Amino acid sequence: MLLLALDTATPAVTVALHDGDAVVTSSSQVDARRHGELLLPAVDRVLAEAGLRIDAVTGVVVGVGPGPYTGLRVGLATADTFGFALGVPVHGVCTLDALAYAADVDGPFVVATDARRKEVYWARYADPRTPLTGPAVDRPADIADEVAGLPAVGAGALLYPDTFPDARAPEHVSAAALAALAAERLARGDELPPPRPLYLRRPDAQVPKNYKVVTPK
Repeated sequence: MLLLALDTATPAVTVALHDGDAVVTSSSQVDARRHGELLLPAVDRVLAEAGLRIDAVTGVVVGVGPGPYTGLRVGLATADTFGFALGVPVHGVCTLDALAYAADVDGPFVVATDARRKEVYWARYADPRTPLTGPAVDRPADIADEVAGLPAVGAGALLYPDTFPDARAPEHVSAAALAALAAERLARGDELPPPRPLYLRRPDAQVPKNYKVVTPK
């Protein structure tokens, strides 16, 4: 097994290789505006560091969000393209699950990432492997009672200390955690979800109202 894992649902552009037992190599860069520019060079870099060619990959794992539309679709489109070109399966993993998996927290906690518009994408977990709620998008003040007293990981928690006073690392998702979680689930025989985006809300770009249609005479 050789899994190529990637995630662009947060400001981190992150890629990793996992051989079924451990992470072989990984790369992460934080730049919310350059997902498309940075992702493929990162894939080339981790393959070169591992001394492998892309055709050695037997499966692709991609973070499905939730995340902003523009960044998230870069990773998903790239994963689909690799899967098609290589003839290998493409597996989806919730980005919040990967953040939770990397958290060093005992007992229940929250994962929160920045959803912009003064909102967070968030979910509650019983432990790093067990989600208690599905991902949602809300204003931090609106969920204060639901997350009160719980540690929180992710950039969203760091942005809103009034709601998440006990914010902890990691701040951004890593493909190393994404790959390790996927490998663990696959080894257990779990069926991973398809690589379909968790947007949770409509994109910012919309067709203007009263759009004037121009047709040739």
